[in-house]
Amino acid sequence: MATYKNSFGFFVLPIMVLALLTIQAEGQDLKVGFYEKSCPHAEKIVTTVINEVMKVAPSLSGPLLRMHFHDCFIRGCDGSVLLDSPTNQSEKFSPPNLSLRGFNIIDRVKLALENACPGVVSCADIVALVARDVTVATKGPFWEVETGRRDGNVSLISDPINPATGLPPFFANINLLKQSFALRGLNTKDLVVLSGGHTIGMSHCSSFDSRLYNFTGKGDTDPSMDPNYIARLKLKCKHGDQTTLAELDPGSYKTFDDSYYRLVTKRRGLLQSDAALLNDPETRAYLVQSTSHGSTFFKDFGVSMVNMGRIGVLTGSQGEVRKVCSKRN
Repeated sequence: MATYKNSFGFFVLPIMVLALLTIQAEGQDLKVGFYEKSCPHAEKIVTTVINEVMKVAPSLSGPLLRMHFHDCFIRGCDGSVLLDSPTNQSEKFSPPNLSLRGFNIIDRVKLALENACPGVVSCADIVALVARDVTVATKGPFWEVETGRRDGNVSLISDPINPATGLPPFFANINLLKQSFALRGLNTKDLVVLSGGHTIGMSHCSSFDSRLYNFTGKGDTDPSMDPNYIARLKLKCKHGDQTTLAELDPGSYKTFDDSYYRLVTKRRGLLQSDAALLNDPETRAYLVQSTSHGSTFFKDFGVSMVNMGRIGVLTGSQGEVRKVCSKRN
């Protein structure tokens, strides 16, 4: 179904039962500079390739940043979202991942690294490094990326839509978002900070169609959204439009900045999961702080990305280092 194409995930998820299942944030064996001896120019190679890509395809910055999120939230940061399947049964074919783009860029980075240091740098680490480099390339913050992840060899189409542990949907309310992040060892601040990644990128109209045309099934609009913004979006997105893209952060969607938070505070968050940040005291306070001169968003984003990058990692002798990111060794 085309309605699966969205920018944050999808699927009607029941309230998560956290008492029975917790995905621990690990990462004790990760460290900055893991490849210092085994592939000393690894990070420079990644940065060089990404800078070349961003010059000709800056619209890939959002999808490549989001790929790290989609990878880490399913089975941990193990590169499993990259795996192909002869029967299209791996994660990348799951509905929430159908809108992911940039797999060919990951392959391009991997090829450059394999030429320099065969069999050394994992695909999971490449995804993490690329996420940092596209952020920097769009005028966002730099942070030191911990490396040392190994690649997982399990990738299931059912995982991203698992009712208990799948990706949080684009229409999630604040309680569901907080539960999804807590399940992975991330706190409410990580949630609101990482949501700021929506400062770059696009979303399919189908992801917010109901907010414009049929919010409660009665042909109404979402009362939590600025009516002037609704009117503007209706000019771009006709009811039932499955293909058109809209900017998550209109006016600066190719620039990593704090304007996303300004939009959300003005009730102009594009997705319900964006608007939900107004419905919790802690997330709402961060929105206000990030629109002031004392904003700590850039610094916080790097910290939360490091936290996310530690989720369920494979290290040491676990997993493998794939030679081709889309194929198991």
